[in-house]
Amino acid sequence: MIYLVEDDGNIRKLVEYALRKEGFEVEGFAAPDAFWAAMEREQPQLLLLDIMLPQEDGLSILKKIRAASHTARLPVILLTAKGSEYDKVTGLDLGADDYVSKPFGMMELMSRIRAVLRRTESPKEPEEYRWCGIYLCPAKHIVQVDGEDVALTHKEYELLSLFLRSGGNVLTRDALLETVWGYTFDGETRTVDVHIRKLRQKLGEAGSCIETVKGVGYKLGERTHV
Repeated sequence: MIYLVEDDGNIRKLVEYALRKEGFEVEGFAAPDAFWAAMEREQPQLLLLDIMLPQEDGLSILKKIRAASHTARLPVILLTAKGSEYDKVTGLDLGADDYVSKPFGMMELMSRIRAVLRRTESPKEPEEYRWCGIYLCPAKHIVQVDGEDVALTHKEYELLSLFLRSGGNVLTRDALLETVWGYTFDGETRTVDVHIRKLRQKLGEAGSCIETVKGVGYKLGERTHV
């Protein structure tokens, strides 16, 4: 099930039609109150969230979703106004998995939805990973730092998993985009940088082990804070 929160009736109906044609179940909402009521009944696999809404803006909704433990990993794609860089960056800061600028093509939207769902529905790996006080168990979907649980968004979790699997090898921004997001952003690497910054913050002192390789990307190194 995909939820779509969009107050423009024409856009909402068009997206609903396109999703159903592609075999997805979808429920659309014109206002946040109807969306929150539906969330009490059933949580979706993915949320398409317009930023400009009546009653409550999309960024406020996203913030609440990420703050609640039972929805913290819900994949969210923002629908943003063309050229609204501030909203895009703010949305990524708050934990959005992706964004699509209006007006958008249906083929692009479907591609991005599938990319997010592939990451969400990928089989869990049986291994456990440990590095500089960080512990990650894919089978249990647990992340801990120095024995304390850490709540990560889905993209942050995927990035950390990739770093831990890399064994200290350098990962380029393009490689991170392709592996974690499932496609390239035509050179727009800010998405990676924003998510890495948030991941470091959530890992606390252990976040210092994610090192920046200038002009290339990132790698796991030694923890610099004691």
